[in-house]
Amino acid sequence: MKKIFEYIRQETAAGHDLVLASIISQEGSSPRGLGAQMLVGAEGRLCGTVGGGAVELQCIRFGQKVLEEKQSCEKFFSLTPKAKENIGMVCGGDVTVWFQYIDSSLSFWGEFSELLLTKMEERIPGWLVLHQEGGLPSFAEAGVEGEKELPGIGDFGRREGQVFLPIPIGERAVIFGGGHCSQALVPILNTVGFRVTVMDNRSEYASRELFPGAEAVICGDFRKLSEHLVLSESDYVVIMTNGHSFDYEVERQVLQNPPCYVGAIGSQHKKEFVNGKLREAGIAESVIQQVHCPIGTAIRAVTPEEIAISIAGEMILERARMREGEKGSHHGCPMS
Repeated sequence: MKKIFEYIRQETAAGHDLVLASIISQEGSSPRGLGAQMLVGAEGRLCGTVGGGAVELQCIRFGQKVLEEKQSCEKFFSLTPKAKENIGMVCGGDVTVWFQYIDSSLSFWGEFSELLLTKMEERIPGWLVLHQEGGLPSFAEAGVEGEKELPGIGDFGRREGQVFLPIPIGERAVIFGGGHCSQALVPILNTVGFRVTVMDNRSEYASRELFPGAEAVICGDFRKLSEHLVLSESDYVVIMTNGHSFDYEVERQVLQNPPCYVGAIGSQHKKEFVNGKLREAGIAESVIQQVHCPIGTAIRAVTPEEIAISIAGEMILERARMREGEKGSHHGCPMS
């Protein structure tokens, strides 16, 4: 959503009308789920995706038609070969897409894009509200007096004539250690929606130059984490410090009040060393076993870049599991 509204701000300032396509209803299996968005201009897709393939091509063509007619509307697409209007998809599900016409002559769009981008930058939870009677969208902020029947924070929602798309504020990933693997990992996590904090006890590794995409970079003592940051149960912690003893010190403190994900890099020997010391420190075995060590999916990664992909893959999987567990749903990912 951030990139889409950056485009909207830029393109409308240049006088280009646009169409924002958003999936507002989904049944069965589909390439993308509720809230997936794509921005369409006169020449075609500008950014975002509603699933690729035939459904995306149909959405681009329909979006260009909306652009000509200058009227917002919705359209249903069946992704099954038995559908009356067969678009060449075999996923087996259905999606309904809302096509929001964006008139560049209205100053509203530049101002509204700036508002949403500010909310995302400041990590303020809320919703982009689409009004299906054809009016301009609005922003609903969580906890604001007068706003009733809002969805849960981060949830998609609908009520008569309105669709609520959650503003992505991202889960926080806290990486302890600023070495080569961390330097490769941070840019990847940025692209998949995590906001990243990096901490190292060496000033040359706790550097903004090394981590330009991090939300925060901290230089501090690994033995005194509480002096530098406060972890929450929704954080994702990655431990890759410059030594076994530092890994232990970080794990010992982190596991006092475990976040939703803890992963630690290292060999089986290192795992046994750290786990032994954690037991001596009184950490419960059930808590120790929650740590992902060795961290990452098993893709035989060797280089820092490969290791970063392995770690990011595991974090994406765990995030998806937690989201589905909380909401009792499954997003129908074709790669599950």
